[in-house]
Amino acid sequence: MEINTVTTTTNYEASTITIKGILSLLMQSIDDNNDKKVISLGIGDPTVYTCFRPPRVAEEAVIDAIQSEKFNGYAPTAGLLQTRRAIAEYLSRDLPYKLSSDDVFITSGCTQAIDVSLAMLARPCGNILLPRPGFPIYQLCASFRHLEVRYYDLLPEKGWEVDLDSVESLADQNTVALVIINPGNPCGNVYAYHHLEKIAETAKKLRTVVIADEVYGHLVFGDNPFIPMGVFGSIVPVLTLGSLAKRWIVPGWRLGWFVTSDPCGMFREPKVVERIKKYFDILGGPATFIQASVPRILEQTQEVFFEKTIDMLRNSANICCNEIEKIPCIVCPHKPDGSMALMVRLNLSLLEDISDDLDFCFKLAKEESVILLPGTAVGLKDWLRITFAADPSLLEEALRRVRSFSQRHARN
Repeated sequence: MEINTVTTTTNYEASTITIKGILSLLMQSIDDNNDKKVISLGIGDPTVYTCFRPPRVAEEAVIDAIQSEKFNGYAPTAGLLQTRRAIAEYLSRDLPYKLSSDDVFITSGCTQAIDVSLAMLARPCGNILLPRPGFPIYQLCASFRHLEVRYYDLLPEKGWEVDLDSVESLADQNTVALVIINPGNPCGNVYAYHHLEKIAETAKKLRTVVIADEVYGHLVFGDNPFIPMGVFGSIVPVLTLGSLAKRWIVPGWRLGWFVTSDPCGMFREPKVVERIKKYFDILGGPATFIQASVPRILEQTQEVFFEKTIDMLRNSANICCNEIEKIPCIVCPHKPDGSMALMVRLNLSLLEDISDDLDFCFKLAKEESVILLPGTAVGLKDWLRITFAADPSLLEEALRRVRSFSQRHARN
């Protein structure tokens, strides 16, 4: 099927873009007559590569939960108590205070946790501050909740730090939340303690809540350790969103959490708690047997599994950056420190017949059977997001094809 790239570019407005939607169109544009193996570096699902596998204890925990025949019925709408307690204990390891099971609600992946957080905070005339580049699901959820979206910039020359001056200029009395994604998707950044503290102080000054998207929590391999935003919960109320998906390599299990990291108690007021509980009454959580497996998974996964995952991501990130250096029209302003992706800038002046990032990605898919995500999908036109959580040999091959494509389209 041939895709008209000009039409595709024109029709894609920011409010309608989803990552899965645009990747589906890119897959459709691949030439069926091309005998090259399709390599996708467009989506953060490492399970498609044989080098990334979940820990054996996770699989055994699920099997045992099923075979016990104790978890075939409905779970409580907020989640199984033992699951909520285990997640509270797991997250509390990195906090200066202890969470309880009452602070934890189980969701179908982190995506549902995003929707819950926006649903709980939405109000008439409200607005929300989102990072640019960022994760487009936030914008999509905001549109359904009639929340105005205001974008603050991340600064590539400063390791994709938050432009706090931009945040202050955008916020007003109707700002319901400031969203922080750390470790960063799509940029691969990991924020230092002092920067997170400044974010917390800024949010306090603006009298707003911080939504901390930590789905890539602990997947760090640079100089900065992972610091959860909840560390600063005594400064500003924090809603922590996370899941098993990335750290345990099980995105299809759809086990996420929505956590009120708020030692000062704003989210513990009876009316607030009741509202959250009622909203969860209309949601469908993860399968009961998946929930039942969580305590064992959190307690028994060995550190060697996490270390192996980090080593693979570090190696893949290095390969990715080394190969990018060989492509003149692509520039990486900041080597990733964590997560599974990075952002690179396109220099279109070096290309002859490429109009923008969408045009680049559609022609690349058609000619080379390589899928990259256009930066437009995450808020930065004429940039690309590359997911490096891939088999090293396939990653090298994909980027060699990108180099060949770029040479073929180079301006004379």
